[in-house]
Amino acid sequence: MKQPIVAAAVLASAGLVTLGALPGAAAENVRLNYRGFSRTVPVAALVVLAETGESSGVLDGLLRQAGQEPGKLQSLLISPLAADPILLDQTLNSLPGEWMLDQLGGSIHTGTDGANRQALRAALVLSASDDKQITLLEVLQNYPTAEVVLEGDRIEAAYNSLATFLQPLSIFL
Repeated sequence: MKQPIVAAAVLASAGLVTLGALPGAAAENVRLNYRGFSRTVPVAALVVLAETGESSGVLDGLLRQAGQEPGKLQSLLISPLAADPILLDQTLNSLPGEWMLDQLGGSIHTGTDGANRQALRAALVLSASDDKQITLLEVLQNYPTAEVVLEGDRIEAAYNSLATFLQPLSIFL
């Protein structure tokens, strides 16, 4: 029962009405950019990679073209970061939090570059709301637009920056 209340509060505070997203909306596709190559991949293909370590179809072709190992992307998709959703929401609504959202927004963003900060904040907080952990896969699954863009060349550095940012908050868990 707690999760829907947190989700509603997050969506309201993030101003998702301006995005045209409904509370049940989530990314169905990820436009994955790697070293000059760009392909649209269903989120379901990333779920399969996360669960099995196997890539196929468009995802496999893109990873091969970019010279990326599926295992590296799998690891980034499932590596958890501890985060309390309420504290995370409060922190991301501060000046340092907005700065972090802008930094992450260079790696994970909307396809239209509109309302990036709000969409990313909502995806992060919703990802933490059920188990007090965030994974990249959860962020992609909770992103409140039909498509999310993931800059594959920069995502590892962005993940590490988020981990560093969240480290001091983990003492409250």
